[in-house]
Amino acid sequence: QDGTDMVVVTASNAWRARAVGQGLARAQVWVGDVGQWQRSDGEYKNLPSLVASGAHVEDAAEQARVLQIFGSKYADEWGTWGPRFSNGLADGSRVMLRYQPV
Repeated sequence: QDGTDMVVVTASNAWRARAVGQGLARAQVWVGDVGQWQRSDGEYKNLPSLVASGAHVEDAAEQARVLQIFGSKYADEWGTWGPRFSNGLADGSRVMLRYQPV
C-alpha cells in the first residue's frame, strides 16, 4: 500500500497486467485473506471490497521508491522477492500496477 493506493508487481503476461494494458483498468478488490482465492469456495466475496482504477507504473524512480517500501514492509521475504521484482521490472517479465480507489 502506498497511501490509499495499492501497488502490485506481477508477471507482464498475467491477466491483470494484460487487462490494464488493454484499457480495462477498473477492478474490484477484495481485502482480506482466505488463502488462494480459487480454492476459497467463494469466501472472498464475503470480504470487504472496493472498486479501483489500475494503471501501469513505468517510471523507474517511482518503481524503485515503491520497491524500497516493499522491502521495509516485507523484510523477511525481501531477500527472495526483491531481486525477482527488480530483475523482472528491468527485463520486462514483470510490471508494476498501481490501483487507486475510485
